[in-house]
Amino acid sequence: MAQWTLFQCLPMSDLPVSVPPHPRTVWCPHVTVACVVPDGDRYLMVEEEACGRLAYNQPAGHLEDGESLTAAALRETLEETGWTVELQHLIGIQQWRSTEHGDGVVRFSFAARALSPDPARPLDTGIRRALWLTRAEIAALGDRLRSPLVLLSIDAWLAGQRLPLQVLDYLPGNPPNTPA
Repeated sequence: MAQWTLFQCLPMSDLPVSVPPHPRTVWCPHVTVACVVPDGDRYLMVEEEACGRLAYNQPAGHLEDGESLTAAALRETLEETGWTVELQHLIGIQQWRSTEHGDGVVRFSFAARALSPDPARPLDTGIRRALWLTRAEIAALGDRLRSPLVLLSIDAWLAGQRLPLQVLDYLPGNPPNTPA
């Protein structure tokens, strides 16, 4: 979340009924990261429980306050798969309205190289397992994919879409309510 004190990100549904919306309240999407991790013709995926169903996704998750996009991508991949990876490129930035919760999502998709697994590491809650699948196997999952962004990211990577990580700047600043 931005650290500007002029704005606050509150869903309109969270405001008390008796309080009119503040004119400076702005809509804020979920900011997420994901990693496309190829190994030959296979890609690192997760099988996870999401919204009462079994779904398949790239290692992905939400950006945390005070965290850079690249740190979030590395953290989420390790937490969800047990794999340490090295980020190589930014594949793209996708904007989408989630069919799970109806909120807007801005997703930063990265390409990463698998370095080493830690089979003893417990995976995040809800993650059943990490697995390697081909693009054809992923496409065959159809509506069991967590979102259309899964194939969109893989196809962008396959098409050669790559941006240098240096296009992303991180200026941590001071946390809110902290003296400078």
